[in-house]
Amino acid sequence: MLNGLFITLEGIEGSGKTSHAVTLAERLRGQGRTVLLTHEPGDTRAGQAIRAIFLDPAVSLQVAAELLLVLADRAQHVAEKLKPALQRGEIVISDRYADSTTAYQGYGRGFDLALIGQLNRLATDCLAPDLTIVLDCPVETGLARTRLRNTAAQGPDRFEGADLEFHRRVRTGFLNVLKAEPRRVRLVNSDRPKEQVFADITRFVDELIDTRCR
Repeated sequence: MLNGLFITLEGIEGSGKTSHAVTLAERLRGQGRTVLLTHEPGDTRAGQAIRAIFLDPAVSLQVAAELLLVLADRAQHVAEKLKPALQRGEIVISDRYADSTTAYQGYGRGFDLALIGQLNRLATDCLAPDLTIVLDCPVETGLARTRLRNTAAQGPDRFEGADLEFHRRVRTGFLNVLKAEPRRVRLVNSDRPKEQVFADITRFVDELIDTRCR
């Protein structure tokens, strides 16, 4: 039986989800809660090897190969990290999860959405988040942020380097996930000062905790 809480942060490149995931974990730990902060792809030993291939723009991948790599990472992540932490009653915060595959490989790459749904259920062992927060901003804003953090030695990865139309399709994918599951997914405008964005994130998280942990 899974007694913990599972929260995912999603969004396009440069939407701010990674930094807000860290801040959220710190806040909850400060309240005395046990938190697992994790990410996809790459937060298991197998996942680290997968991530190196998955994000490397110098490695040519067919869309199906790209999809199967991220699903393999997810299956290991669920079995090795997510389910054990939830069984211990922890709050799990994951920077990306299954919705990213829907948005990136489904809407971005054009892979069959129904098949992705089936494969995601297989890879996740039907583990769905209790709450998903989609951080949303204009594509141009997000990509400008990624350019600032990239250095000459570390250029854009496979997805950061894709064209604007790809990123616009990905953003549409996340917004359509929200439309399909409004009870699970919450939208936060991340094109604002960090403090305002984080206030919205914590409001949604606190509502979940109040409901589940009374």
